[in-house]
Amino acid sequence: MRFLGLAGLAALLVLGGCNRPAATAPDTTTTTATSAVAAPTQDWTQVIVATPEGGFRMGNPDAKVKLLEFASLTCPHCREFHEQGMPTVTGTYVKSGKLSYEYRPFILNGIDFAPSLLVRCQPANVAFNLIGAFYENQPSWVQPFTKLTPDDQKRLQALPAEQQIKALALTGGLDAFVRARGIPRAKFDQCLSDKAGVDKLSAIRDEAVTKYQLTGTPTFAINGTTQTDVFNWAKLQPKLETALQ
Repeated sequence: MRFLGLAGLAALLVLGGCNRPAATAPDTTTTTATSAVAAPTQDWTQVIVATPEGGFRMGNPDAKVKLLEFASLTCPHCREFHEQGMPTVTGTYVKSGKLSYEYRPFILNGIDFAPSLLVRCQPANVAFNLIGAFYENQPSWVQPFTKLTPDDQKRLQALPAEQQIKALALTGGLDAFVRARGIPRAKFDQCLSDKAGVDKLSAIRDEAVTKYQLTGTPTFAINGTTQTDVFNWAKLQPKLETALQ
């Protein structure tokens, strides 16, 4: 089991720095919409699956354009993309069946482990909702982690490695955040004790850096090709429009 070190944890959480170089479940049922004057059409935003690679995909698996995002749940630039770009990505591109969208969590710092584990142990449709909640409320749930004292850090470092993620999450009050969103304490404990989940998140991180040449978050790939110097919606949208032509 690989853990990012918790020493100097406040320094690891540089909220403005997610575009800097990085260190080295079940399907939902498909629904259809009908009208009195049109043939039935598929709403592909209702088709959500967990992928073998460790992400969550929304949309038509045979879409012409496949958009992949690697993102950190603590990254402000990732939050901005989800606020500015996702309404169009899902409401226009994915819904029509022309584009599928996959989210893979990227561990940018030690704090990312807990929310990413909580996301990945949910059913696929619930995972997408939880990702949205983490981004929508990012400043409030991240703030307690930035106020860890030297004594907090010393206490966390003294714990066995397999206990550090949950202990950190509890110190930051993350249990209360997810409990308010329907995740009880027993599920919280289960998710944060998932060794296989930690290993998978580490593998996603390694693949993002080596295969996709990730240098910051968010990083986007269109049909398997990493988009260089594209970290926001303003730069990504023209790339998607070109690919969709």
